[in-house]
Amino acid sequence: MIEDHVSRSYTRNAKIAFWVISVVAGLLAATVLTDYWHPIIALILGGTCGALVALPVAAVIAIWPVLRVIVWWLPEILTAAGLVYGFVVLTQHTTLAVRLAVIVMLAVPFVFPQVRRNVMKVAWCVISRHRLRTCFAEFIIGNNRASLPFILWARPTLIGESVWLWLRPGLAMSDLENRLEQIAAACWADKVTVERASQSNSALVRINISRRDALTGRVVSPLTDEINGTNDTINQPTLVLDTGNDGLDLDDVTEASVTDTPKNTIKNGRTDNGNKPAPSRAAVTVPAARGAEDISDYID
Repeated sequence: MIEDHVSRSYTRNAKIAFWVISVVAGLLAATVLTDYWHPIIALILGGTCGALVALPVAAVIAIWPVLRVIVWWLPEILTAAGLVYGFVVLTQHTTLAVRLAVIVMLAVPFVFPQVRRNVMKVAWCVISRHRLRTCFAEFIIGNNRASLPFILWARPTLIGESVWLWLRPGLAMSDLENRLEQIAAACWADKVTVERASQSNSALVRINISRRDALTGRVVSPLTDEINGTNDTINQPTLVLDTGNDGLDLDDVTEASVTDTPKNTIKNGRTDNGNKPAPSRAAVTVPAARGAEDISDYID
Protein backbone atom coordinates (compact mmCIF):
# COMPACT_ATOMS: atom_id res chain seq x y z
CA MET A 1 0.00 0.00 0.00
CA ILE A 2 2.86 2.39 0.86
CA GLU A 3 5.63 2.69 -1.72
CA ASP A 4 9.23 2.07 -0.64
CA HIS A 5 10.61 5.49 -1.52
CA VAL A 6 7.76 7.18 0.36
CA SER A 7 8.38 5.02 3.45
CA ARG A 8 12.12 5.71 3.37
CA SER A 9 11.55 9.45 2.99
CA TYR A 10 9.24 9.64 6.02
CA THR A 11 11.58 7.44 8.08
CA ARG A 12 14.47 9.79 7.36
CA ASN A 13 12.34 12.80 8.29
CA ALA A 14 11.30 11.08 11.52
CA LYS A 15 14.96 10.56 12.53
CA ILE A 16 15.82 14.18 11.81
CA ALA A 17 12.81 15.38 13.78
CA PHE A 18 13.71 13.13 16.71
CA TRP A 19 17.25 14.49 17.12
CA VAL A 20 16.28 18.12 16.56
CA ILE A 21 13.42 18.01 19.08
CA SER A 22 15.49 16.02 21.58
CA VAL A 23 18.33 18.55 21.57
CA VAL A 24 16.13 21.63 21.71
CA ALA A 25 13.71 20.29 24.31
CA GLY A 26 16.58 18.74 26.34
CA LEU A 27 18.52 22.01 26.52
CA LEU A 28 15.45 23.94 27.56
CA ALA A 29 14.59 21.40 30.24
CA ALA A 30 18.21 21.27 31.51
CA THR A 31 18.31 25.07 31.74
CA VAL A 32 15.21 25.06 33.92
CA LEU A 33 16.40 22.14 36.09
CA THR A 34 19.78 23.73 36.86
CA ASP A 35 18.03 25.96 39.38
CA TYR A 36 17.02 22.90 41.40
CA TRP A 37 19.62 20.21 40.61
CA HIS A 38 23.31 19.86 39.89
CA PRO A 39 24.15 20.85 36.25
CA ILE A 40 25.18 17.29 35.35
CA ILE A 41 22.02 15.83 36.81
CA ALA A 42 19.96 18.57 35.16
CA LEU A 43 21.58 17.81 31.80
CA ILE A 44 20.78 14.11 32.11
CA LEU A 45 17.21 14.78 33.14
CA GLY A 46 16.82 17.40 30.38
CA GLY A 47 18.05 14.93 27.73
CA THR A 48 15.59 12.37 29.03
CA CYS A 49 12.72 14.84 28.87
CA GLY A 50 13.75 15.89 25.34
CA ALA A 51 13.78 12.27 24.16
CA LEU A 52 10.36 11.63 25.70
CA VAL A 53 8.95 14.66 23.89
CA ALA A 54 10.61 13.89 20.54
CA LEU A 55 9.71 10.20 20.44
CA PRO A 56 5.91 10.62 19.85
CA VAL A 57 6.54 13.31 17.23
CA ALA A 58 9.00 11.11 15.36
CA ALA A 59 6.64 8.17 15.56
CA VAL A 60 3.80 10.17 14.05
CA ILE A 61 6.04 11.34 11.20
CA ALA A 62 7.26 7.79 10.53
CA ILE A 63 3.77 6.27 10.37
CA TRP A 64 2.13 9.26 8.71
CA PRO A 65 1.67 7.47 5.33
CA VAL A 66 -0.45 4.86 7.11
CA LEU A 67 -2.29 7.47 9.16
CA ARG A 68 -2.98 9.41 5.98
CA VAL A 69 -4.73 6.43 4.42
CA ILE A 70 -6.80 5.97 7.58
CA VAL A 71 -7.82 9.63 7.44
CA TRP A 72 -8.81 9.22 3.80
CA TRP A 73 -11.09 6.30 4.64
CA LEU A 74 -12.30 7.71 7.96
CA PRO A 75 -15.96 8.34 6.84
CA GLU A 76 -16.32 4.77 5.62
CA ILE A 77 -14.59 3.37 8.71
CA LEU A 78 -16.83 5.32 11.08
CA THR A 79 -19.97 4.39 9.12
CA ALA A 80 -19.13 0.69 9.07
CA ALA A 81 -18.13 0.69 12.76
CA GLY A 82 -21.34 2.51 13.71
CA LEU A 83 -23.53 0.05 11.82
CA VAL A 84 -21.78 -3.02 13.24
CA TYR A 85 -21.71 -1.68 16.80
CA GLY A 86 -25.31 -0.53 16.61
CA PHE A 87 -26.51 -3.89 15.33
CA VAL A 88 -24.57 -5.73 18.06
CA VAL A 89 -26.11 -3.54 20.76
CA LEU A 90 -29.54 -3.99 19.17
CA THR A 91 -29.23 -7.78 19.18
CA GLN A 92 -28.14 -7.83 22.82
CA HIS A 93 -31.03 -5.78 24.18
CA THR A 94 -33.98 -6.53 21.88
CA THR A 95 -35.86 -9.47 20.43
CA LEU A 96 -35.98 -10.63 16.84
CA ALA A 97 -39.28 -8.86 16.16
CA VAL A 98 -37.91 -5.54 17.37
CA ARG A 99 -34.79 -5.95 15.27
CA LEU A 100 -36.83 -6.65 12.16
CA ALA A 101 -39.04 -3.63 12.86
CA VAL A 102 -36.00 -1.36 13.23
CA ILE A 103 -34.49 -2.65 9.97
CA VAL A 104 -37.78 -2.07 8.14
CA MET A 105 -38.06 1.46 9.55
CA LEU A 106 -34.54 2.25 8.34
CA ALA A 107 -35.23 0.79 4.88
CA VAL A 108 -38.62 2.43 4.26
CA PRO A 109 -37.25 5.95 3.50
CA PHE A 110 -35.20 4.54 0.61
CA VAL A 111 -38.45 3.72 -1.19
CA PHE A 112 -38.90 7.40 -2.01
CA PRO A 113 -36.88 8.59 -5.04
CA GLN A 114 -35.95 11.91 -3.44
CA VAL A 115 -34.32 10.15 -0.48
CA ARG A 116 -32.37 7.85 -2.77
CA ARG A 117 -31.15 10.78 -4.86
CA ASN A 118 -29.94 12.68 -1.81
CA VAL A 119 -28.12 9.62 -0.49
CA MET A 120 -26.49 9.05 -3.87
CA LYS A 121 -25.34 12.68 -4.03
CA VAL A 122 -23.48 12.26 -0.73
CA ALA A 123 -22.12 8.90 -1.86
CA TRP A 124 -20.77 10.41 -5.10
CA CYS A 125 -18.98 13.10 -3.11
CA VAL A 126 -17.17 10.42 -1.10
CA ILE A 127 -16.43 8.37 -4.22
CA SER A 128 -15.09 11.39 -6.09
CA ARG A 129 -12.62 12.15 -3.30
CA HIS A 130 -11.16 8.63 -3.57
CA ARG A 131 -11.10 8.71 -7.37
CA LEU A 132 -9.28 12.05 -7.35
CA ARG A 133 -6.63 10.72 -4.96
CA THR A 134 -6.11 7.68 -7.17
CA CYS A 135 -5.90 9.88 -10.23
CA PHE A 136 -3.41 12.27 -8.60
CA ALA A 137 -1.21 9.40 -7.47
CA GLU A 138 -0.86 8.30 -11.10
CA PHE A 139 0.38 11.51 -12.69
CA ILE A 140 0.69 14.29 -10.08
CA ILE A 141 3.65 13.84 -7.73
CA GLY A 142 5.11 17.01 -6.24
CA ASN A 143 8.27 15.39 -4.80
CA ASN A 144 9.67 12.06 -3.63
CA ARG A 145 7.35 12.13 -0.63
CA ALA A 146 4.30 11.92 -2.91
CA SER A 147 2.84 15.23 -1.77
CA LEU A 148 -0.49 15.04 -3.54
CA PRO A 149 -3.04 17.86 -3.57
CA PHE A 150 -4.83 17.97 -0.24
CA ILE A 151 -8.58 17.42 -0.68
CA LEU A 152 -10.44 19.73 1.68
CA TRP A 153 -14.13 19.06 1.18
CA ALA A 154 -16.73 18.20 -1.44
CA ARG A 155 -20.37 19.10 -1.89
CA PRO A 156 -23.03 17.97 -4.38
CA THR A 157 -24.29 20.21 -7.17
CA LEU A 158 -27.17 19.98 -9.63
CA ILE A 159 -25.02 18.26 -12.24
CA GLY A 160 -22.37 16.52 -10.14
CA GLU A 161 -19.95 17.55 -7.41
CA SER A 162 -17.58 20.37 -6.53
CA VAL A 163 -14.34 19.45 -4.78
CA TRP A 164 -11.98 21.97 -3.16
CA LEU A 165 -8.23 21.25 -3.28
CA TRP A 166 -5.17 22.71 -1.61
CA LEU A 167 -2.15 22.44 -3.86
CA ARG A 168 1.12 21.44 -2.17
CA PRO A 169 4.47 23.12 -2.99
CA GLY A 170 5.64 22.12 -6.46
CA LEU A 171 2.12 21.99 -7.94
CA ALA A 172 0.08 24.55 -9.86
CA MET A 173 -3.38 24.75 -11.38
CA SER A 174 -1.83 24.21 -14.84
CA ASP A 175 -0.88 20.68 -13.75
CA LEU A 176 -4.59 19.93 -13.39
CA GLU A 177 -5.71 21.80 -16.51
CA ASN A 178 -3.48 19.64 -18.69
CA ARG A 179 -5.07 16.47 -17.28
CA LEU A 180 -8.78 17.28 -17.28
CA GLU A 181 -9.75 14.43 -19.60
CA GLN A 182 -7.84 11.92 -17.49
CA ILE A 183 -9.44 13.26 -14.31
CA ALA A 184 -12.91 12.99 -15.90
CA ALA A 185 -12.22 9.38 -16.91
CA ALA A 186 -10.92 8.53 -13.43
CA CYS A 187 -14.01 10.05 -11.77
CA TRP A 188 -16.42 8.28 -14.16
CA ALA A 189 -17.79 11.69 -15.16
CA ASP A 190 -18.80 13.43 -18.37
CA LYS A 191 -16.40 16.34 -18.05
CA VAL A 192 -14.32 18.17 -15.45
CA THR A 193 -13.39 21.83 -15.11
CA VAL A 194 -10.97 23.51 -12.71
CA GLU A 195 -10.96 27.08 -11.47
CA ARG A 196 -9.50 29.17 -8.69
CA ALA A 197 -11.51 29.16 -5.48
CA SER A 198 -9.76 32.22 -4.02
CA GLN A 199 -8.78 35.54 -5.57
CA SER A 200 -5.84 35.99 -3.19
CA ASN A 201 -4.48 32.43 -2.91
CA SER A 202 -3.65 30.40 -6.03
CA ALA A 203 -3.14 27.23 -3.97
CA LEU A 204 -6.89 26.95 -3.30
CA VAL A 205 -8.66 25.59 -6.39
CA ARG A 206 -12.04 24.00 -7.10
CA ILE A 207 -12.75 21.06 -9.39
CA ASN A 208 -16.27 20.91 -10.86
CA ILE A 209 -17.29 17.38 -11.84
CA SER A 210 -20.21 17.16 -14.30
CA ARG A 211 -22.04 13.84 -14.54
CA ARG A 212 -25.06 15.01 -16.52
CA ASP A 213 -26.15 17.85 -18.77
CA ALA A 214 -28.59 20.14 -17.00
CA LEU A 215 -29.93 21.52 -20.30
CA THR A 216 -31.38 18.16 -21.32
CA GLY A 217 -33.65 17.97 -18.30
CA ARG A 218 -37.24 19.18 -18.17
CA VAL A 219 -37.74 22.54 -16.53
CA VAL A 220 -41.12 23.04 -14.90
CA SER A 221 -42.39 26.54 -15.62
CA PRO A 222 -44.67 28.27 -13.10
CA LEU A 223 -46.51 29.97 -15.98
CA THR A 224 -48.53 26.83 -16.67
CA ASP A 225 -50.23 27.21 -13.29
CA GLU A 226 -51.80 30.45 -14.50
CA ILE A 227 -53.87 28.58 -17.11
CA ASN A 228 -57.19 27.58 -15.52
CA GLY A 229 -58.54 25.30 -18.25
CA THR A 230 -59.83 24.97 -21.78
CA ASN A 231 -62.77 27.32 -21.14
CA ASP A 232 -60.48 30.32 -20.98
CA THR A 233 -61.05 32.67 -23.90
CA ILE A 234 -58.87 35.44 -25.14
CA ASN A 235 -60.77 38.71 -25.41
CA GLN A 236 -59.52 40.80 -28.28
CA PRO A 237 -60.84 44.27 -29.09
CA THR A 238 -63.11 44.42 -32.18
CA LEU A 239 -62.72 47.36 -34.56
CA VAL A 240 -66.11 48.82 -35.53
CA LEU A 241 -66.20 51.40 -38.30
CA ASP A 242 -69.08 53.83 -37.94
CA THR A 243 -69.36 55.93 -41.12
CA GLY A 244 -72.53 57.75 -40.15
CA ASN A 245 -74.75 59.58 -42.68
CA ASP A 246 -71.81 61.22 -44.44
CA GLY A 247 -70.15 57.95 -45.41
CA LEU A 248 -69.84 56.54 -48.91
CA ASP A 249 -72.77 54.39 -49.98
CA LEU A 250 -71.96 52.49 -53.15
CA ASP A 251 -75.61 51.57 -53.64
CA ASP A 252 -76.29 55.16 -54.71
CA VAL A 253 -74.03 54.79 -57.75
CA THR A 254 -75.95 53.20 -60.64
CA GLU A 255 -74.69 51.77 -63.89
CA ALA A 256 -76.41 54.53 -65.87
CA SER A 257 -74.46 57.23 -64.11
CA VAL A 258 -71.17 55.69 -65.22
CA THR A 259 -70.17 56.74 -68.76
CA ASP A 260 -67.12 55.82 -70.72
CA THR A 261 -64.98 58.75 -71.74
CA PRO A 262 -63.29 58.26 -75.11
CA LYS A 263 -59.60 58.37 -74.95
CA ASN A 264 -57.43 59.70 -77.73
CA THR A 265 -54.26 57.92 -78.61
CA ILE A 266 -51.20 60.13 -78.61
CA LYS A 267 -48.73 59.36 -81.45
CA ASN A 268 -45.76 61.49 -82.48
CA GLY A 269 -46.89 64.29 -80.18
CA ARG A 270 -50.45 64.51 -81.71
CA THR A 271 -53.78 62.84 -81.01
CA ASP A 272 -55.86 60.79 -83.45
CA ASN A 273 -57.64 63.92 -84.75
CA GLY A 274 -54.34 65.68 -85.48
CA ASN A 275 -54.47 68.14 -82.59
CA LYS A 276 -51.83 68.56 -79.92
CA PRO A 277 -52.78 67.19 -76.58
CA ALA A 278 -53.78 69.73 -73.98
CA PRO A 279 -51.29 70.12 -71.17
CA SER A 280 -52.33 68.48 -68.02
CA ARG A 281 -53.09 70.72 -65.14
CA ALA A 282 -52.44 69.42 -61.68
CA ALA A 283 -54.62 70.63 -58.93
CA VAL A 284 -52.50 71.92 -56.10
CA THR A 285 -54.14 72.64 -52.80
CA VAL A 286 -52.19 74.66 -50.31
CA PRO A 287 -53.63 74.76 -46.85
CA ALA A 288 -54.05 78.35 -45.77
CA ALA A 289 -52.85 79.32 -42.40
CA ARG A 290 -55.04 81.28 -40.06
CA GLY A 291 -55.01 84.92 -41.07
CA ALA A 292 -52.86 84.30 -44.18
CA GLU A 293 -53.76 85.26 -47.76
CA ASP A 294 -55.29 82.60 -50.02
CA ILE A 295 -52.84 82.22 -52.94
CA SER A 296 -54.51 79.29 -54.66
CA ASP A 297 -55.72 81.59 -57.47
CA TYR A 298 -52.16 82.50 -58.43
CA ILE A 299 -51.08 78.90 -58.97
CA ASP A 300 -51.68 77.59 -62.50
